[in-house]
Amino acid sequence: MKALETLKKEIQFKMSNDSAHDFDHIMRVYKNAQKICKKEKADEKLVLSAVLLHDVVSYPKSDKRSKFSSIKSSEASKQILKNYNFTEDEIQIISDAIKDHSFSQNKTPKTIEGKILQDADRLDAIGAIGIARVFAVAGSEKRPFYSINDPFCKKRSPEDHKWALDHFYKKLMLLESLMNTKSAKIEAKKRTRVLKYFLSELKKEL
Repeated sequence: MKALETLKKEIQFKMSNDSAHDFDHIMRVYKNAQKICKKEKADEKLVLSAVLLHDVVSYPKSDKRSKFSSIKSSEASKQILKNYNFTEDEIQIISDAIKDHSFSQNKTPKTIEGKILQDADRLDAIGAIGIARVFAVAGSEKRPFYSINDPFCKKRSPEDHKWALDHFYKKLMLLESLMNTKSAKIEAKKRTRVLKYFLSELKKEL
């Protein structure tokens, strides 16, 4: 596990200042993954290495390359991990987990390591922190909070590249049903309640 501490320092130096995908995000996902690993009895070293590297390449949401961030991070992870004492098989497991974790890739990872990374990352997209991240991205992208004509997507498909609130309906409210592990499903249910409460309160204010 000493390698993890060294890797953590390397990644902290490499991470961008994107408020939604910064080193603080990495460490929240790390904490989520640790909790899930204990329940699922997974290889913690491989899972946490994947967590540290999963956003090492992160394009802004407005960038056309954004949906390829996980693929680029997977490729970069292979080069970084060669400097540590990982076997070729372990590097492949980690890089595959990173490649398949992204929501935009629409994949279910094949390995338990990949499933836990995906769950841990998705948990950080919901709950109170998820709400904060939505509006942090909206601010950086200069995106309006909501559509004046239909804030809650009642009569239209969500367009989260235009309005921040649409992201709740395009992605966040779906995540609870997409969790892989039992422990993540339990936590996701709690965090989704926070999203629902926020939306109900917002409706009263608009």
